[in-house]
Amino acid sequence: MTTSSPADVRPDPPHSPAHAPDDHSLAEFGYRQELHRSLGRYASFAAGFSFISVLTTVFQFFAFGYAFGGPVFFWAWPVVLAGQLLVAACFAELAARYPISGAIYQWASRLSTPSFGWFAGWIMVIGQIVVVAAAALALQMVLPAIWSGFQLIGTDPSPVSPDGAANAALLGVVLLVLTTVVNVVDNRVMSVINRVGVTAEIIGAVLIVVLLLTHSERTPGITFHTTGAAQSGLFGALAVGSFTAAYVMIGFDSAGEMSEETHNPRRTAPRTILTALGAAGLLGGLIVLGGLLAAPSLTDGHLGVDGLSYVLTSSLGDGVGKVLLADVVVAIAVATLAIQTAACRMLFSMARDGQLPFSARLARVNPRTGMPSAPALVVGVLAAALLLLNFASPDAFLAIGTTCIVMLYLAYAMVTGPLLLRRLRGEFSSADTDETGAPLFSLGRWGVPVNALALLYGVLMTVNLAWPRAAVYDPAGGHWYFQWFTVLFLAVTVAAGVAFRAYRKRASALTVVPEAVA
Repeated sequence: MTTSSPADVRPDPPHSPAHAPDDHSLAEFGYRQELHRSLGRYASFAAGFSFISVLTTVFQFFAFGYAFGGPVFFWAWPVVLAGQLLVAACFAELAARYPISGAIYQWASRLSTPSFGWFAGWIMVIGQIVVVAAAALALQMVLPAIWSGFQLIGTDPSPVSPDGAANAALLGVVLLVLTTVVNVVDNRVMSVINRVGVTAEIIGAVLIVVLLLTHSERTPGITFHTTGAAQSGLFGALAVGSFTAAYVMIGFDSAGEMSEETHNPRRTAPRTILTALGAAGLLGGLIVLGGLLAAPSLTDGHLGVDGLSYVLTSSLGDGVGKVLLADVVVAIAVATLAIQTAACRMLFSMARDGQLPFSARLARVNPRTGMPSAPALVVGVLAAALLLLNFASPDAFLAIGTTCIVMLYLAYAMVTGPLLLRRLRGEFSSADTDETGAPLFSLGRWGVPVNALALLYGVLMTVNLAWPRAAVYDPAGGHWYFQWFTVLFLAVTVAAGVAFRAYRKRASALTVVPEAVA
């Protein structure tokens, strides 16, 4: 196995004695154990599942998928799930070989060059911060449906209305304050909250599926129709309808992000990456199908505006519906916490290599809690700042959500691409063993075809999601910057990265020259 690393752009941190039998898996990469290893297999699974959080994302984007795709948008779900499973299989191999926090950054750096890996990490962490903001906005889809008192601003709870957008931002900021506190306290507390929340979400998701399917108003044949779709033609309906599935099925790599806090990470992380995505994909698909079958009407306009909250309260009654919606609130809170945690680990990993502004502070770990506190505060503040866009315009709600999907898809492709080149050159080995002595997770002879398809899928989906469709990104018209928001945001992100690296290179040169003269 090749273990090239970004060591040429950072000094190796000093080693310290191993704290646990599996700590040597970190020391061999030049890092000392600072984060506390306290996560077992279920906690690792919970990290990936709670980032995906089917209840959060399906409830948040079901209305969008239906509005643009009609019932046929359901069929984009299995396509996206199959594509993401290909990517997850590649990530599972990498998680076994590089069990390090900051997974995307670390993997891309070791598969390609340190500079390429830095940009992969930079794009990924910015995308994760945007995802945190988008996840926090999901409360608006649920809380006002439970009790009108949660509509603290105005009277219209629709997330695309001025009142709903402003209220979504306010609720989101409150949630971010809570998740930031948890991300500072202790990783054991965070793990308990995560596990309890994921358990509640799985139970709630299963109940929702059962109740919706037992209250069906129509047959599954309706999924072959484009009734009420805003897009003309089957391809357009599926292409835009795929946004819902694409947004849901991201973040499964979080199990790899938490590798430095997981027992036996080489064995545990690959399996939990795949099981988290598989479980979320299955449950999410059934919830989408159940919502389409149980909706009181497909043509009264409610399904494309109020989404699944409308289906639950209308089909199951206010009592049962609101209890299930309360479970969705728990899922949203835990998802926001998990996404923020993943972003913190990415910031920590890049800062530990001296690759970010204020790296010394961002890489500092509290020895008592085992948590990097500064990254949690940075992510919380930046995500809250993004929420202020909702006050400026309701269209920002969709712009934020879609931007984060594109950022993560692009970062994923920046890993699967170099990995495929390594395979084709015969430089990717599967000969090593995990902590138990068993062979590492490997795709074997299927590695090249699976990897190639994963890369192709990732590139096509990135283009599909980023395509500046006026009907999607600027439905009101007259705001070209919303139509091009995703492309512009990505361009600004890359430009900022280039500027920072140029400044850092210049600063390094200025400090080296006087020393050479002396």
